[in-house]
Amino acid sequence: MTDAPPSIAASALDAIGNTPLVKLNRIVPEGSADVYVKLEYYNPTGSKKDRMALAMIEGAERRGELRPGMSVVEFSGGSTGSGLAFVCAVKDYHFHIISADPFGKEKLDTMTAFGAELEVIESPDGKITAEVIRAMIGRAAELAEDENYFFTDQLNNEDIIDGFRRLGEEIIEQIDGPIHAFCESVGTGGTICGVRAALRDAGQDTRIVALEPKSSAIISQGVSGSHNVEGIALGFIPPHLEDAPYDEVRGIDEAVARETAVRLAREEGIFAGTSSGMNVAGALEIAAELGPGHTVVAIAVDSGLKYLSEGLYD
Repeated sequence: MTDAPPSIAASALDAIGNTPLVKLNRIVPEGSADVYVKLEYYNPTGSKKDRMALAMIEGAERRGELRPGMSVVEFSGGSTGSGLAFVCAVKDYHFHIISADPFGKEKLDTMTAFGAELEVIESPDGKITAEVIRAMIGRAAELAEDENYFFTDQLNNEDIIDGFRRLGEEIIEQIDGPIHAFCESVGTGGTICGVRAALRDAGQDTRIVALEPKSSAIISQGVSGSHNVEGIALGFIPPHLEDAPYDEVRGIDEAVARETAVRLAREEGIFAGTSSGMNVAGALEIAAELGPGHTVVAIAVDSGLKYLSEGLYD
């Protein structure tokens, strides 16, 4: 007997969420805990960021901060920008996005495909650094001085936590039993905060592990360096993480993250990006330490389709 087909959605926005959770079978070493991966690339633009994009826009609408005829502005390396471009297209808002040239062509092209006005800042060395991120933020803030612009301001926007709380609730609904650890690489920190809130509300004492590249371990070691893992490690501690809503921070080698992403595709059939590889690499470390009888969850943040031009799968 097969499951009933899904109901018809009123709009594409209703397709956000309710993504599959998959158990890893081949890349988890023997003697480890069970590792599950939430496939967030099932969201409409292929990323978990659709959740926060919708939460930011609808939160602003409820408060009257965003009204018909206004423009939305944000800075983004790609996935948040794609999510906002998608939501703004459905809701008929002009969207102005500030990005930079180290980010993948597929991500930038996705934003413009949804009708976004794209402005690209050049990175001197072609890498993601704190200076490049701050330049992007500064330009978005400059545009937001226009009263006809609404700045979603993802770094300080509390609505994103509510957007990711539902992600945590879905994981709880999908796993029968305790979740012993949750691993996530951090950008704005919204996912960590939202999932943690859902887990704590459900009475789960889950170990929350924040991940970052070893080359830019600003949270764990105070080192702000360059890297090429899009969407994370901004080079400074974002406001959502200032209260340390995690139990541990780990640095993961970028090469290991990339190798893990390739293994996910070729051994598990999970086609995801570099930050997803970092999440699973961290989850595999934790799973080996916890051992059998435990459960570890990680997020496949976005689709590997967004990383083909950068050579991740060459």
